[in-house]
Amino acid sequence: MDVIRLVEIRDTALSVDEVLRAVGDHAAGGTTLFIGTVREQDEGRPVTRLSYSAHPSAEAELRRVAEKVAADFPVTALAAVHRVGDLELGDLAVIVAVAGAHRAEAFAASRRLIDDLKREVPIWKNQLFADGSAEWVGACQGS
Repeated sequence: MDVIRLVEIRDTALSVDEVLRAVGDHAAGGTTLFIGTVREQDEGRPVTRLSYSAHPSAEAELRRVAEKVAADFPVTALAAVHRVGDLELGDLAVIVAVAGAHRAEAFAASRRLIDDLKREVPIWKNQLFADGSAEWVGACQGS
């Protein structure tokens, strides 16, 4: 079975249960889960909502990132999903999960997966603030 179990960019609500099911593996002794949510403030400024946009290549880039993590770490399964479109406070924006025989590898791979996703996958966030202003933030920051 392929180590990469779920990699998607979607405009519908994300499911923690779906991601955990995707990485479920009897060979795994540990599973890590990271959930990114829409928070109510950014650098002291009240946020009312976010809107994520992705380049058409984003899902392919996300798969490339996942393949690199799977090649670099001895994990049994991994998954990553990112939401696009309009999100409200508390909505899930991104979920990554990694299963491995041991917790150290699962933690390290999970950290790399979310960090590389944010750095390399062409997804951008438009933050809308309570004062009516907005700010684009490049989730894809280059290497």
